[in-house]
Amino acid sequence: MSSRIKNMIGHSAIVIFIALLAGWGLAMSLIGGVEIFPGNILFFEIPGDSSAWARAHTGGLLNGLLVLAIAWVLSTLDLNERKGFHICWMIVGTAYANTIFYWAGILAPNRAITAGSNRLGDASLAGVIGFLPAAVFAIVLMVAMVMIARAAFSKDN
Repeated sequence: MSSRIKNMIGHSAIVIFIALLAGWGLAMSLIGGVEIFPGNILFFEIPGDSSAWARAHTGGLLNGLLVLAIAWVLSTLDLNERKGFHICWMIVGTAYANTIFYWAGILAPNRAITAGSNRLGDASLAGVIGFLPAAVFAIVLMVAMVMIARAAFSKDN
């Protein structure tokens, strides 16, 4: 197994781990605290609503699985080293950018969907921090998908 594929698997595990942490945030958001013993809840408020925590949880899991899936795809394609390197980091970068997006969306009144204010809420630093990397890597991911499709349909593979 190439070191590039191993790196992708490792980064996938990190992104999935972060998503699992968001699952704890989701649970705490839903019950309003944490159960320290059956029937005994330590009540407290955490930032964001349950739907934002659910997006961070499920979105993060899906991004981690995306990295795993593309690692498998890259292991089956006959790519030159340079192209494989670029696709690898385009995909890994996308997973981290989306992780930032989902977590910033928990805190951002506008859900980090735009850099400025929108109908969901006002602009904020969290919104900008979440939106900018996600917007850039949305385009990067599209380019990576075109590169993968071209390699898959190539007569050389």
